[in-house]
Amino acid sequence: MDASTPHRTREQFGILRWLRFGSAGQVETAATAEQQAEPLPEGSDNPREQQRHKLLYDINDFIQTHRLDVNPYTLAIAHDVITGTDPRLAHLIETRIATFQPVTMEWLEETGRNDGSELLNALMAKFESSLEEFSQTTKTARTATNDFNSALETHVGELEQVSKAGMVISELAAIAKVMLQRTREIEQKMSRSEMQTRALQSNLEEARRKAELDHLTGLPNRRAFENALEQEIAAARAAEEPLCVAFCDIDHFKRINDGHGHEAGDRVLKEVAQTLAQIADDHCHVSRHGGEEFAILFRGRTVDEACQKLDAMREAMAERRLVNRETQVPFGSITFSAGIADIFAYGNYRAALRAADDALYAAKNNGRNKVLKADQLNLQAVA
Repeated sequence: MDASTPHRTREQFGILRWLRFGSAGQVETAATAEQQAEPLPEGSDNPREQQRHKLLYDINDFIQTHRLDVNPYTLAIAHDVITGTDPRLAHLIETRIATFQPVTMEWLEETGRNDGSELLNALMAKFESSLEEFSQTTKTARTATNDFNSALETHVGELEQVSKAGMVISELAAIAKVMLQRTREIEQKMSRSEMQTRALQSNLEEARRKAELDHLTGLPNRRAFENALEQEIAAARAAEEPLCVAFCDIDHFKRINDGHGHEAGDRVLKEVAQTLAQIADDHCHVSRHGGEEFAILFRGRTVDEACQKLDAMREAMAERRLVNRETQVPFGSITFSAGIADIFAYGNYRAALRAADDALYAAKNNGRNKVLKADQLNLQAVA
């Protein structure tokens, strides 16, 4: 066995061995898998160290076997599949390998990684529904108790006015008074429960808003964008309206941070966010997608119309001359680049997002301070 054999063995089997498939999709024997096991470092007799080394080795195998880019997304995918954190995706990959289909970056993005957010949203919706039902039940019970109390109070008064009814009537009146006192207490407790339920509902709604807010810029965050995307796709289809997505990225932002400091960089982020927020309305959603990147949804506008709107914001931003208030040193012209795509021009919205992202990077590579449309031949700039 020469020095290159272990490397070839890793590339040939990788995650296939973990899924118990050989290079031709055949089930491996235990002996074969054992022969291909990566040797542990010398002196590694700690079980936790051995487990850690094996996990790193298998993650490396997964990436190499499927020729995937090394980035946080693919590393997280490999980790979740190998450790069993995402059994759904592991099963899909196993099925794909068994049918001799490649596991590519495009396929992984299309399939989507199960990060638990869908389950969490479903549980939250179910909880809020139960809370609303409880609130309605409490309100109905409190109303019924109040009506009963009013009627009982009237009858108690009538009984007390009957002076000739004797001892029986008097005892009945006394019992009715006790019942009335207790039902009043129950009504008060129900009223408190109803107020507490409303407060909890309000707190849940506030927590939902905060979870979808970028606290630096005040814009909706990536989670809010993804929720808005689903809603806008459904609304645009129902109304037969166009829907476009754009990604914007501040030019030379690292240079701003390095030259002026991160606090100054944060102020620049806020300025760009405020500029883009000027076009936000019921049919235009602007959000901070992460870092110095922003995402915009245009419903009811064609690609050309959305492009013109966004390009006007780009020009307005480029014309401003910002100064670092701490040092009085000018930032110079702050610009951004953008890429825009028609969501319904592609097979699915993920492909449209990739197209807009590709157009953004093409704008970056073509001199920056541009808005490019994904459907343009040769990606010619519009500005």
